[in-house]
Amino acid sequence: MELITSSPGRRLPSIGNRAANNHKPLLYRKRLNRMLRPTLPVLISTAWVLCSFPIPLPNAADAIAEKFHSDVHLLEQLNPGKMKNIKAGDQLTVPNVEPFELGAVKEIKPGSEINAQPANEVEYQSERQNESADGNQPQKDEAASAPIGIKIDTKANMLGIFQGEKLIAAYPVTIGSAQTASPIGEWKVSRITKMPTFRYDKEMLQHGKRSGNFHLLPPGPRNPVGVMWIALNKKGIGIHGTNDPGSIGRAASHGCVRLANWDVVRLATKIKPGDNVSIH
Repeated sequence: MELITSSPGRRLPSIGNRAANNHKPLLYRKRLNRMLRPTLPVLISTAWVLCSFPIPLPNAADAIAEKFHSDVHLLEQLNPGKMKNIKAGDQLTVPNVEPFELGAVKEIKPGSEINAQPANEVEYQSERQNESADGNQPQKDEAASAPIGIKIDTKANMLGIFQGEKLIAAYPVTIGSAQTASPIGEWKVSRITKMPTFRYDKEMLQHGKRSGNFHLLPPGPRNPVGVMWIALNKKGIGIHGTNDPGSIGRAASHGCVRLANWDVVRLATKIKPGDNVSIH
């Protein structure tokens, strides 16, 4: 299960018996130690300095913060005096997370991770095939055939993805305020849009009614709905990214459900149009 309750990143492995791990090969121990470290040093590339991405970011600090699931202020604390004038070849300390590749967002396929086989299950595949060949019919994998559903807890500010009754992923979210509450009830995913253009309409955001006074904001991570829009069958309401990851779990939205960009793209790979969404 992919469980994320604070700053999202890669899951840490269970280290088990430390004495036993000392007998593992040196390469294994190095990889394990690397994964357990909260931060890592990285060399800054020219692309980050020039912000030469398909959708440009304002500056190198923003590009690096987005890539490593963090806020610029956090990077400033990790790298005192280094964030003002970043150059290619500089070494910075960043959170030890799976890097968010902004340029890969357009290649994401909604639902592509549904029923994906866990890596540690591969070794048992041949055993199951042998059982089948011996005439013993293996039991149907109920989890793989169970429907995917999203449950959003407005009290805990958490979104959970369930396969049947099994929780397979969880992400922190921001939900609506008292004035513009997220719609309680049962809904469905109607469509998934990558790199959306956002229609900024103050009247719609505040009162739920479209007006003729609006602005179309271009796609990108600094778009108010971030890099992904997951529309629900409720007019004007969706699950989406954000231009302010520091607000996740704390601020109030205009009725939508907001995730960090690096989480909403993960969510999109696990769901598809037609999946159930429960907001409670």
